Amino acid sequence: MMKEAKFYKDRVCINVLANSIENAKEIYEAIDGHILVGLLSKNYPTVEAAVEDMKLYAKEINNAVSVGLGAGDPNQWKMAAEISKELQPQHVNQVFTGVGYTRALLGQKETLVNALISPCGKVGYVKVSTGPLSSKAEDGIVSVETAIEMLKDMGASSVKFFPMNGLNTIEEYKVLAEACAKQDFILEPTGGIDLDNFEEILTIALKAGVKKVVPHVYTSIVDKATGKTKVEDIMKIYEIIKRVVE
Repeated sequence: MMKEAKFYKDRVCINVLANSIENAKEIYEAIDGHILVGLLSKNYPTVEAAVEDMKLYAKEINNAVSVGLGAGDPNQWKMAAEISKELQPQHVNQVFTGVGYTRALLGQKETLVNALISPCGKVGYVKVSTGPLSSKAEDGIVSVETAIEMLKDMGASSVKFFPMNGLNTIEEYKVLAEACAKQDFILEPTGGIDLDNFEEILTIALKAGVKKVVPHVYTSIVDKATGKTKVEDIMKIYEIIKRVVE
């Protein structure tokens, strides 16, 4: 099974949720596979149960599975890592401090492993204390450049900037995008991204020169009644991606 995510024109791949294998298949097809489907470890009682279910998804969508924590819950870091060891997915969401452990368990470099860092209210700096213990301690604030180099040291592929709260942290995001471009690192903007702000958020990253971007578009495109990610919204996002990348 393919371990590398599929990016549109080698630049953009979106990360979204799915509430069933059928939903995962229809959204995968709607965007020609330029997608990672987030399955949250928090939704499963055990690693074994998660692996068993996620394998069924992986089989139907060419392994375009993103193993998630569940609303960035740091307590899920170990379960996400252990699921990923068995599953060998295309993508893993991880807290800053869980990256090295996850990469070692995977035993390969192809799977994208992101690391969660957060806005801190100061442009050019980020909060890296996102682990189960460190998140309860005093905020660990470092420069964006240092954060990226620390992530490279640990074997991460990308930085997950969360929670962005849509455009509320846009100045911090712009500087992070410039650093990712300069340091040749993948950027994953996350939190409050919807059909209204998606284009601006993606454009900022690509204009800054970020080589690959993985925007996470979650609850804003989920049908409240059915819990499904809306196929028509995926198609709208695909049109935006094509336009912005061209």
